[in-house]
Amino acid sequence: MAEVKNILLVGVGGQGTILASKILSNGLAKAGYDVKMSEIHGMAQRGGSVTTQVRYGEEVFAPVIGRGQADILVCFEAMEALRWLDHLKPDGKVVVNDYKIPSVPILTGKRDYPEGVIETIKSKADTTIIDAAGIAEGLGNAKTMNIVLLGALIEAMGLHEIDWEDVIKDNVKEKFIEINIKALSEGKRAIG
Repeated sequence: MAEVKNILLVGVGGQGTILASKILSNGLAKAGYDVKMSEIHGMAQRGGSVTTQVRYGEEVFAPVIGRGQADILVCFEAMEALRWLDHLKPDGKVVVNDYKIPSVPILTGKRDYPEGVIETIKSKADTTIIDAAGIAEGLGNAKTMNIVLLGALIEAMGLHEIDWEDVIKDNVKEKFIEINIKALSEGKRAIG
C-alpha cells in the first residue's frame, strides 16, 4: 500500500467521468487508502474536455499527475486518449472506450475526426479496447457507460478487495443502483 498509484480518467463533458472518479475515490478511501482527486472541466458543460486525476496510496501529498506519471489512463472517448497519452508511464496501461464524440471544429466541418486514433494509441502503449457504449446500451441504459469503464478500470488495477457494490449504493440514486451494479460487473467482465 506504500506506493502511490496514479489514475487518469479523460473524456468529454456529459460522459460521467467525474461521477466514476468520485465512486473510485470513495471506494479507495473506504479501503483505507489516502486519496487525492482533482478534476478539470473544459469550457463547455457538455462537449468540453473533462479530466479527473485520482492518486492513492499510504500517503499522498498532491492531487495532480504530471507527464509520464499515470499508471493507467482510462479514456471515455478515443480522441481524448491521444490528447493525454503523454501523461502515461512508459509501462502504463490504457483502457480506451472505442467511442467518438466529434468536437465543435469537426461538427462545423472545419476539421475531420482523425483517422486511426485507436491504432495510434495501441502502437504507443499497452492498450485494452472496450466497447463501453455498446455494453451500456445492451444493459438498457446508455448513461451507464461510465460505470462500465469504472468496472474495466477496477479489473485492470486489480482493486478486488473493495466492496464496489456497496460504494455504488452510497453514491448513486436508489433507482439507479441495480443498473449501475450490472454495468460495473459487465465492465469487469469485458477485460477480465
